[in-house]
This record gives sequence, structure tokens and C-alpha cells, in this order.
Amino acid sequence: MAVKIRLKRIGAKKTPFYRVVVADARYPRDGRFIEEIGTYDPKTDPATVKVDAEKAKKWIGNGAQPTDTVRALLKKAGVL
Repeated sequence: MAVKIRLKRIGAKKTPFYRVVVADARYPRDGRFIEEIGTYDPKTDPATVKVDAEKAKKWIGNGAQPTDTVRALLKKAGVL
């Protein structure tokens, strides 16, 4: 099972808001997920990133692959 750490969009039209989730790579973007580990709000200035560092490190240690965007957010949050 390929597990990814990726963004799930929950914001309204033209008001993006995302949850950082751990999901099976076969599921759709906004579909089923395993665990929620944080949030990302690009509309604030500067963009707000809240990630549970302990959970993120646990999932990366278990082999979950973050997407490029999530990898950049984790670096910004100081997790990677």
C-alpha cells in the first residue's frame, strides 16, 4: 500500500483551505484518508501552516511519502 501525505481541499469556491492528511495513494484527493495531521491556510498573510510534528515524523518514519507541496510546507513548519 502506497501511503502519501498530501493536501485535502475543504475550502469554498475561491476560498481555499486545506487539511494535511495521510491517505492511500489510490484514493481521490478529497476522498477517504487515514489520519489528519494538520492544516494549511494560504489566504492569510503570511500563509498559516499548523502541523502535528510528532505525527508527521511518525508517518514519514513508517514510509509515507509527502507530495512536493506538503514537503515544502513541512520544511516551512520545521518538521523536515
